[in-house]
Amino acid sequence: MATPNYSYEKRQRELAKKRKAEEKRQRKLHGKPAEGDSSEPNDTDAAPESPDAPPAEPQT
Repeated sequence: MATPNYSYEKRQRELAKKRKAEEKRQRKLHGKPAEGDSSEPNDTDAAPESPDAPPAEPQT
């Protein structure tokens, strides 16, 4: 049976820790998005258009 490569496992743990720290740094830099939040902006103040509604006329 082969012996475990502990140095490889340790390196993988270190890389995962670095990756997690970088993601945390990016979240702090850009503000905290809610958990499960998509990258698309939330458009709550715009009313949804119904497919049967006529197109809006431009303001002149």
